[in-house]
Amino acid sequence: MSSFPLISALTLLPFAGGIAVLLLGRAGRSAARLTAVVFAMASLALTLLLWRGFQPGLPGMQFQEWHAWAPALGLQYHVGLDGLSLLMLAVSSIVVLMSIAASWSNLKQGPAYFSLLLFLETGLFGTYTALNFLHWFLYWELSLIPAFFLIRIWGGSGRARAATQFFVYTMVGSITLLLAFLAIFLASGSFDFIELTQMAQTGQLASAIAQNLHWHQWDSGHITMVLFGGAFLGFAVKTPVVPFHGWLGSAYAEAAPETTMVLTGALSKMGVYGFLRILLPIFPEQMWRARTILLWLAVATIVLPALTAWAQTDLKRMFAYSSINHLGYCILGIVAVAGSTGADASFVSAKAAALTGVMLQMFSHGITAATLFWFLTLLERRSGGLLGLDDFGGLRRAMPVFSGLMGIALFASLGLPGLIGFPGEFLIFKGVFPLSWWAAALALIGLLMTAVFLLTVLQRVFSGPLRERWAGLQDLTLAERCMLAPGVALMFVVGLYPQLISGMLHGTVMQLVAQVRF
Repeated sequence: MSSFPLISALTLLPFAGGIAVLLLGRAGRSAARLTAVVFAMASLALTLLLWRGFQPGLPGMQFQEWHAWAPALGLQYHVGLDGLSLLMLAVSSIVVLMSIAASWSNLKQGPAYFSLLLFLETGLFGTYTALNFLHWFLYWELSLIPAFFLIRIWGGSGRARAATQFFVYTMVGSITLLLAFLAIFLASGSFDFIELTQMAQTGQLASAIAQNLHWHQWDSGHITMVLFGGAFLGFAVKTPVVPFHGWLGSAYAEAAPETTMVLTGALSKMGVYGFLRILLPIFPEQMWRARTILLWLAVATIVLPALTAWAQTDLKRMFAYSSINHLGYCILGIVAVAGSTGADASFVSAKAAALTGVMLQMFSHGITAATLFWFLTLLERRSGGLLGLDDFGGLRRAMPVFSGLMGIALFASLGLPGLIGFPGEFLIFKGVFPLSWWAAALALIGLLMTAVFLLTVLQRVFSGPLRERWAGLQDLTLAERCMLAPGVALMFVVGLYPQLISGMLHGTVMQLVAQVRF
């Protein structure tokens, strides 16, 4: 246990930054903007400090902090991190800093906007480190509030409806999640994720549910399945899993691209994190029993959004549905692991590969999706608000640097070998094929359609004759190139040396593999 509360300091740092930005707002937008950058960079620096001190070979949680809060209510301040948590802290701190940088020259986004971004970062950090459900749920909901206002205030013409959809969908999921865990607490007397995982592995949780919950003369198996369904809905909406994705297209399209960078790069990972942190270790048997339905949902989440993205003519909506498609691979890997009970070496290796791929995919998608929406931000400003697929053509002649760098991001999203998207997708399919060959085979359709619509963007936006109205478009400035360079460089670094990430995940992955043996 660390003598200094690094995790608490990290969580409170962006919150304090949000307050400071509001207080300095009277001094002008420049002071508020600079303050936001300083606190976001400090958060990234502290995350890197945790990364440096993390020991991937040790089992369990590290840097843990535990304090009694309201023991009678089962509420304890318990935080810690493993490889998964550390990875999510890293992608969140990077994406938030990228979003602030993308908003640097947008005069519409003042102190309130930067403050809400930092408050959202606090919610993300708390969600990825809290280990007590009530404490964790506070951060889960805290992230909802600033995201709602970021969409509602700085979005497009349909922002009111989009923000309302986002709020209603996620709130319904949160309610079912809360009810499920309240029932678990009534049965087990605990809200602690670590303790509940141990109880689930030893069978004590099932016994406690059978002994203390009596609903309509149902047996404990039916009751536990209902509780699993409530928790699943909360995470499925947040991810989002088809058919619980109705809010995403409008929210991503109507929000300012700088806001969408955070929504897709960091906020959407909360749902996948819930699958890994809560559903997989606490409800392994229920996931196994529901494996066929869950596999079909995973395949639908991969294939249908890819087809929908291909049919779009608005670039923001196209990349929005592409985001669902990429997260669908994560759900496929998780469900395939949960739906397999083999314990021999080949099955263990396949499960480890799939889960490692899932975590790499979460990181790579966060970076590539945020970068792509950053390019859309720059294009929207230069084109006077136009982002239609048919509005452009031949931009590589007017904006060669912009076109080249965005092309790298598109190929990274496509999963081109040597770039950041390839290792995760490769490991997911490598692990899933031995576990569920038919689901992996069907998911390849989504991979094909992803290539089709991303190459369509390259062809119709950057190739062909240059329209006269775009001949004078300004290419990336030196400042913009410098701000985009770290993200683009990271695409090559992780693509060529994925061990930089996967090496930190080995202990966490093997622990998760062990937990699905019921």
